[in-house]
Amino acid sequence: MALLGKAALAMWWNMAGPMKPEFEDWHTHEHFPERLRVPGFLRSSRWTENGGGEGVFVIYELDTHGVLSSPAYLARLNDPTPWSRKLMPYHRDMVRCQSHVLVSHGSLAGRHAVTLRLTGEGPEGIDRLCRDLPQRLASLAGRPGFIGAHLLRHETPAIAQTTEQKIRGTPDQVADVVVLLTGYDAAALAAVAAELDAATLRASGASAAPVVGTYTLSHSALPADVA
Repeated sequence: MALLGKAALAMWWNMAGPMKPEFEDWHTHEHFPERLRVPGFLRSSRWTENGGGEGVFVIYELDTHGVLSSPAYLARLNDPTPWSRKLMPYHRDMVRCQSHVLVSHGSLAGRHAVTLRLTGEGPEGIDRLCRDLPQRLASLAGRPGFIGAHLLRHETPAIAQTTEQKIRGTPDQVADVVVLLTGYDAAALAAVAAELDAATLRASGASAAPVVGTYTLSHSALPADVA
């Protein structure tokens, strides 16, 4: 099954180690259910950095990109719960890719995930990445060790700064284009990620080497799971 919906909110951040057990409790039992009750949120999935590091990767699959500026979602962003207010300041180095799904082969919820965050060489570079990468990803989902290969393109919604952003205290970063690889064999994913090296991606319009993250699935849920 491909990604659900036509859009996705992909996020990366570092969570301070001492707070991570409480974070995963909150994120699983309060935050995911809250988000999945917003119309248009179709699935929530969380991965944590391989090797026990502080990195977290989360993706919300969305019906359309318009969900990101919907009144129901903005109401949640601007009225965080007390538990959310407690933990938001510990979300460090936040990157939010509010994206259109350009390519989605295979499925999402593999044990392992590799993400490549790309910055384009201006608008033309972003366009080139979005033209060149689909062909590279088309055959990956069927390779041994793989489950899925997905391509996202960021578009910032026209909304004001939210209460949650203010609590975090620093501006969110963005990624112009994201490659998301999922599978059951971490080595197979890493090998393909290595093929998408800085030189290859620069030739397709990237302005810098990709920011690569490797993760293990922690939790995934559908709206029916929290109804």
